[in-house]
Amino acid sequence: MKTFEVQSVEIEAPAAVVFDYLARPETLPEWTLAFRDVRGSRAVLVTPSGSVEVELRVESAPAQGSVDWFMRFPDGSLARAYSRVVPGAEMRSIYSFVLLAPPVPLERLEGALAEQSKTLAGELQALRGHFART
Repeated sequence: MKTFEVQSVEIEAPAAVVFDYLARPETLPEWTLAFRDVRGSRAVLVTPSGSVEVELRVESAPAQGSVDWFMRFPDGSLARAYSRVVPGAEMRSIYSFVLLAPPVPLERLEGALAEQSKTLAGELQALRGHFART
């Protein structure tokens, strides 16, 4: 059973610019579908099951280009997402995202990851589009 998915996208902007944007949690609603509101360490997530407020922690390391998110749900479960921005050719960057299976019961795991994988593909294209417009 698959428990993770790795996706990437090339972005027409320098890695430092992309990193600075991604490391700010308040930008999440601009390019993701799940995040509706981010204020400090709190975020509102919209899922197929409804909206939920989570505790959001972002750990970023500019030297490595890593931006990682940790979301604690009201029931205490923890969801994690790991990503990295690396320099590409000619003022471009490559953004890779490791999507882990969500904290759901085992019988729902495969379908949940597949759905999130489709969503992530669209979000990465939205992120690419954000930089194409700026």
